[in-house]
Amino acid sequence: MKDAKQQQNITAQYSVSEYIDLLISNSAHLNHSSALLEKACQYVRHAQNVDSPMPSSLDVAMLLSRLSADETTIIVCLLSDSRLRSPEFYKRIQHEFPDEVLHMVHGLQKLHGFKASPSEGHEQSERLRRMLLAMVDDVRVVLIKLAYRVQRLRELSKADEETQQAIASESLEIFSPIANRLGIGQLKWELEDLSFRYLQPDTYKRIATMLEEKRGGRETYIKKVVTEIDTLLKSSGVDARVYGRPKHIYSIWSKMTHKDKQFSELFDVQALRITVSTIAECYTALGLIHGRWHHVPKEFDDYIANTKPNGYQSLHTAVYGPEGKPVEIQIRTKAMHEFAEFGVAAHWRYKERSKQDDVLEKTIHSIRKLLETTGSDDEEFLDSFKTELFSDRVFVLSPDGKIIDLPQGATPVDFAYGIHTEVGHRCRGAKVNGQIVPLTTPLQNGVQVEILTTNQAAPSRDWLNPNLGYITSNKARAKIKAWFRHQDYEQHVMDGKTAIDRELKRMHISNPDIKKALNHFRVNSEKEWHARVGRGDITSAHLTQGLNQIYANESLKALPFKPKPKKAGSADPSINVCGAGKLLTYMANCCKPVPGDEIIGFITRGHGVSVHRPDCTNILNLEHDKQKRLVSVEWADHEQQTFEISLAIQAIDRTGLLKDITSILSDLKVNVLSIQTLSNKDTHMADMHISMEIKDLEQLQKATDKIMQLRNVLQVYRQHA
Repeated sequence: MKDAKQQQNITAQYSVSEYIDLLISNSAHLNHSSALLEKACQYVRHAQNVDSPMPSSLDVAMLLSRLSADETTIIVCLLSDSRLRSPEFYKRIQHEFPDEVLHMVHGLQKLHGFKASPSEGHEQSERLRRMLLAMVDDVRVVLIKLAYRVQRLRELSKADEETQQAIASESLEIFSPIANRLGIGQLKWELEDLSFRYLQPDTYKRIATMLEEKRGGRETYIKKVVTEIDTLLKSSGVDARVYGRPKHIYSIWSKMTHKDKQFSELFDVQALRITVSTIAECYTALGLIHGRWHHVPKEFDDYIANTKPNGYQSLHTAVYGPEGKPVEIQIRTKAMHEFAEFGVAAHWRYKERSKQDDVLEKTIHSIRKLLETTGSDDEEFLDSFKTELFSDRVFVLSPDGKIIDLPQGATPVDFAYGIHTEVGHRCRGAKVNGQIVPLTTPLQNGVQVEILTTNQAAPSRDWLNPNLGYITSNKARAKIKAWFRHQDYEQHVMDGKTAIDRELKRMHISNPDIKKALNHFRVNSEKEWHARVGRGDITSAHLTQGLNQIYANESLKALPFKPKPKKAGSADPSINVCGAGKLLTYMANCCKPVPGDEIIGFITRGHGVSVHRPDCTNILNLEHDKQKRLVSVEWADHEQQTFEISLAIQAIDRTGLLKDITSILSDLKVNVLSIQTLSNKDTHMADMHISMEIKDLEQLQKATDKIMQLRNVLQVYRQHA
């Protein structure tokens, strides 16, 4: 606590130049000051006369300099002072500092603005910690936030008791474990001790008193033991590093609580660590120490011979050292120490017994390297610890503060099913941060989501359509399918028939062969087919794909030719003509096929091969003597090619309809060539014909599905000539 008291308002007595000199002297990174650092210091110094509950960023920057933080981190810390927050000042940062600085300032602003409420249970605390980490994409922002929290605790004695309890509880529950996971011991122990001081003042004072009574003697004792062991090992030719690691108040209290021991019974109030070069030297050092002092019974663990499941290796022992006082000692090789600090056996996992997380492991390694590196101009390295934490997850809040962990890109529907299955089934709308949003809105980290429900469960079948973007999580998809499977059989039949009829109409298929459909979908009757579609066993995507294949295949088999296996080149890079030499090919304007469509070629007189869909009217009505000029063609692999098609839309006319349609096409990156709209004022109907360029059938499918979801739209189908 002595260091904390010295740190408080330490910068108030310095000028800007003197303060910068102090920063440099405290950090191995800052060999000299830069114009940007001096400018940041000037801004904060000029704002010092404004009151704020937040600690001065000058004091926090000093704390970061002692952690050897890089100059950018210190600059961002300074510019994040609460006294400087305004749109005008952010514009100054944008013009006077690198883009990276403004980006990090905004990231830190997110963390400063986050208000954590006391959570219930370890799982919710864990989600909250992960959400905080996921809200920024640069680990240094988290480091700054932790430093701010330490400084806030240092100055917490000025606050009222209620504020002290709230800040301390949040710090111990949320921020201390984050510091522990990031390997920043200097911040971790201070977060724990200062929080513990306000949460349990009597216990804190009792342990502090017991420590203070013997502090001087204990520190002298540790130095004495270090010297004796160092001399002992060197005299035997063992090159080792020996250092003391005295426990802090919260750590001592935790050990007393968990092991149900009194202060006098703890062996690791005085603790040492020894690192050597080889495994043999570990056992040599152990033998020398046990030969010098008696070891404490039942206080020896060989994690070298019996490696922990997470890979942790070390020798743990406790001996009665000089004057018969107990001392805990850990002995490991430098490689073991490196693995324990940076590998899967990182110290925070050993203590918290959490599951392995590869992404977080990389973050731990990166930030620890940041704190240990001796250079400040290695841009390549600085880039290495900029990472998107938990890039595959998103963490959002319910109205009562519960945190829901969802896949990246999750929507309010995913969130509703994450809350409870019935909430998902009854979902009809959503609010994000108090504003009503579409159910397809991707959720962002840290937002609060409220689900609007109806009294009766009735999920929409459209939620299962992947082209519409209602759900991302497999969990939500499985629950929706299960709901449809458990509904009344006759209702399934009706729902399925409606879906099939709508799809056939949309695809402009008028007379499908039902027997072929039953064979394709492997069902025994038309009613069973309808029921499986109604239950969701046959998804909308599979239905569309299947109907396409059935109709195209019927047309192909009715034609008097057999495809030939041999391929040859084609003048059109998107088309291969089978069994012919290089021929000029072009897309027929009558049916305008696109990749994904079944296609057939017709050899014209003097114009090469025209490529049609098999269901094209011109192909189906081809005269018998011309059918021998049909050839087999297929799509080649050519990603950059685009294809022109025409789309017909029928809708009840309304204001903004055309804008909504063009917005969908723009979002899908569809190039619109022309639009014709005919409105009938008497019937209030609108007929639209859109000529567009698309990449493939999948892109067209997404466009038609999304347009069909628009209000007042009745039909969407490809237009034939």
